[in-house]
Amino acid sequence: MEQIRILHHNRTVDGMYYKPDEKGRFPLVIFSHGYNGCKEDFEITTKYFAENGIGAVCFDFCGGSTRDTSGFPTTEMTLFTEKEDLNAVIDEVKTWDWVDSGNLFLFGGSQGGMVSALAAEERSDDIKALLLLFPAFCIADDWNARFPRMEDIPDTEELWGMKLGRRFFETIRDFQIKDRIGRFSGKVLIMHGSEDPVVDPDYAVWASTQYSNAILEIFQGEGHGFSEEGNRRMEAMAIYFIHECMRESI
Repeated sequence: MEQIRILHHNRTVDGMYYKPDEKGRFPLVIFSHGYNGCKEDFEITTKYFAENGIGAVCFDFCGGSTRDTSGFPTTEMTLFTEKEDLNAVIDEVKTWDWVDSGNLFLFGGSQGGMVSALAAEERSDDIKALLLLFPAFCIADDWNARFPRMEDIPDTEELWGMKLGRRFFETIRDFQIKDRIGRFSGKVLIMHGSEDPVVDPDYAVWASTQYSNAILEIFQGEGHGFSEEGNRRMEAMAIYFIHECMRESI
């Protein structure tokens, strides 16, 4: 495991990578955390991937968490600054000599799933496949319902211990998820809990119909954040999916 720092747009992404303990070039998965999450959220999963011959990168979105150390305020963070962060990570890992750049995968959880899906639309030539864990495709719908008019938007709003700024809400005013995803041509694996109280599973069902090559797995009894048993099943399913994607391109 090695620490990394990536400078872009006058801010710095802090992250870490996990490399399989062999020589050669390896597939790589870029993990994007959810709202007020951090790079350590996927630590167990990334180590498991590396033990199974798959490299992994996890990082902190600038301003995406109260634990982020970049200095970028949470009140300046938007879905689109996070997409910039993810694109910077993609650009960086493509230069690493131990990475098989033909086998780059995006893995996003919750808000990180939304951001990963948006990035994949732009980076279809760079991204082999997309893995989405209870992706928060409801974000714009939920906030626009809460603040239906521009004058309703507050300067700041606290959610789950983190303060958001006006920019977050203004940048999703005209955002329609139905217009933003579905053109990515690679394979997509969507994993969602049947009892998710934050993101209605109907969003996952809908999203699975928008992609040309999507697999939807509903985890019965799981919520927004899986149990230990659910996470181990998720990891096994994800590794199988990645290997299948790689076999199909041989």
